[in-house]
Amino acid sequence: MTDIAWIDLALASARPKALGALLRYFRDLDTAEEAFQEACLRAIRTWPEKGPPRDPTAWLIFVGRNSGIDAVRKRSKLQALPDEDTISDTEDAESGIAERLDDSNYRDDILRLLFICCHPDLPATQQIALALRIVSGLSVQQIARAFLVSESAMEQRITRAKARVAKAGVPFETPSPQERAERLSIVSTMIYLIFNEGYSQADPKHEAAAFSDEAIRLGRLMLHIFPSEPELMGLLALMFLQISRRPARFSAEGEIVLLEDQDRSLWNQLFINEALALLDKALRHRQPGPYQLQAAIAAIHSRAKRAEDTDWTEIDLLYRALERVQPSPVVTLNRAVVVSKLHGPQEALDLIEPLAEKLGGYFYYHGLRGNLLKQLGRNGQAREAFDRAIALAQSAAEAAHIRHQIDKMQEEAAQPVAD
Repeated sequence: MTDIAWIDLALASARPKALGALLRYFRDLDTAEEAFQEACLRAIRTWPEKGPPRDPTAWLIFVGRNSGIDAVRKRSKLQALPDEDTISDTEDAESGIAERLDDSNYRDDILRLLFICCHPDLPATQQIALALRIVSGLSVQQIARAFLVSESAMEQRITRAKARVAKAGVPFETPSPQERAERLSIVSTMIYLIFNEGYSQADPKHEAAAFSDEAIRLGRLMLHIFPSEPELMGLLALMFLQISRRPARFSAEGEIVLLEDQDRSLWNQLFINEALALLDKALRHRQPGPYQLQAAIAAIHSRAKRAEDTDWTEIDLLYRALERVQPSPVVTLNRAVVVSKLHGPQEALDLIEPLAEKLGGYFYYHGLRGNLLKQLGRNGQAREAFDRAIALAQSAAEAAHIRHQIDKMQEEAAQPVAD
């Protein structure tokens, strides 16, 4: 119970609750983070000898609060530091503070902490970096490697994010039900962004590949705090369904394998089963939201034993519902794939042509448009669209996939026409 692996796990699990409570107390992100780190160091020194406390989170909050107060006093020179025994002896105080730290406070503290990381003034990359540093506790070095930037550049990015949050003066009072709903939407978006940073990686050893697992951990944490929120159920189900396909999404050479070409025997059935159970529970609330609808679409794919068994009509209905709930050119672009399956490439092309201005800088727009043009035999225009997609590719795997499409188109064009 007191080995270092257990202590590391306990500290990581307690981090969002403890750091959120310290942030509420000190109202300063740097001070709260320093106080939590000092509490963790003291835990590593004392827990192996004295044994773990009954409530590790309460212990960390209590010790971190005392440490933070001492640091503030030292900086301001208000008064002398208290005796070490006053700080270190938490045996009697722990029970009292554990009773006062109820689930309601924990819930609002974690939500506040996540919401601060999701401040709307921050670019998405800074939101993700700040959440991974503050909420998940990843090192700057780990985050920098994942984003393929230098450690100093990532340090500056996180520092700027903290400064912007401090300047914005984020309120610390308990959010109202309406504010909580708004914040949950933002937090869900942040968690899904983190998930996609990891999910897009072909190399499972890449630092960013672990982000998808961390996003699932955060999703589980939020659902534990808000167990009756159907959109959180939908978000978690969506991530489960997508991650279930990870073993089949890339070839051994790191090339993208399209959904219809994937070996479905490689899909993780445990993830799929958990996702379907969550989705069924969410839909019983009769409050369909974007994540539930996206999860429902993914669920139809997961239920199809073969690509040709896919119920495209049902998927089209779900995409139409998603367009009503969350209108977006990207949603329409995705529905165009379904339309091509049901009604052919021309109708799908007609659907996406009006999106050219909004999605002109989007890799997947030009990739889909090139594919539709290729199906229609308009190879010259298809090549132009494919070239544009390669220029916008965010990874070597994306660029290689489009080059494969070009090579395939040229091979088909070179074949002699039968008499």
